[in-house]
Amino acid sequence: MNQRANGEGSIYRRADGRWTAACYVLRPDGTRVRRSVYGKTRKDVADQLAVLIAKTKAGLPLAVESWSLERFADHWLKHVVGSSLRPSTLSSYRETLRLHIIPTLGRTNLRALTPTHVRTLLANKAADGLGARSIHIIHSTLRTMLNEAMREELIERNVASVVRPPSVERVEVQPWSTEEASRFLAASADHRLHALFAVGVALGLRKGELLALRWDDVDLVGGVLHVRQNVQRLPEFGLVFGPPKSNKSRRTIPLPAASAKVLRTHRANQAAEALALGPAWVDSGLVFTSTVGTVIEPRNFEPLLR
Repeated sequence: MNQRANGEGSIYRRADGRWTAACYVLRPDGTRVRRSVYGKTRKDVADQLAVLIAKTKAGLPLAVESWSLERFADHWLKHVVGSSLRPSTLSSYRETLRLHIIPTLGRTNLRALTPTHVRTLLANKAADGLGARSIHIIHSTLRTMLNEAMREELIERNVASVVRPPSVERVEVQPWSTEEASRFLAASADHRLHALFAVGVALGLRKGELLALRWDDVDLVGGVLHVRQNVQRLPEFGLVFGPPKSNKSRRTIPLPAASAKVLRTHRANQAAEALALGPAWVDSGLVFTSTVGTVIEPRNFEPLLR
């Protein structure tokens, strides 16, 4: 049943509980087209409808240009989020769109997207064997992008926000026991990167944090270590140094005496390596390096543990 208030136009509640309204708006070519708006409450819809009516009365055309999802994705990446995101986040968005979203929904008109499109996309990815975490990332990327399309008034609602992604089961990390850690460190005692393993085990640093650690971040006299950056390899950017994953990850950690001792020995060994190589040594300022002083490739880190 239609429910109206004076001056609101045609506003009614749909069978799914959401409110909607419609009016004719001015196109850039001077013609008019019917535009619908949606909201969770009557007030939401009334406010949106008032904006459309006011623009039309003022002779201001509404942007009704047709955008395909692929075209808007390119605009979003280049002009909206490109300069504001961490390289790792931007790379994740690009890869997710390129590999999973664009091949399926790229040619679809933004305004023609439905929740069914999104549900089908996610279901097909699950059928292809993609894990819940990866499907969750696909859903999150699409929802974030469509939120921007709403802000630019290219669509009335975000169809991805009404679709539930699969829940991601949190896997509890099982740390090594004291005995297991001791056995590992004893076995790596003669490795040139023994200090990396010892500090990692003692302080619980992430791989990217260990490989990006600088001598400037280590205070052997004061007995503290500052975690200020990490390093990772990204598809578009190569090896990238950047801030830790979150503000919480930027931290200062007390350095145990045993860790300080092993780092002093490591620094002396590193100085000997640099002296032996002479001009061929790269002074990167990093604590843990390759045999020529450069950053260790993150992909080569796991083989070091074997």
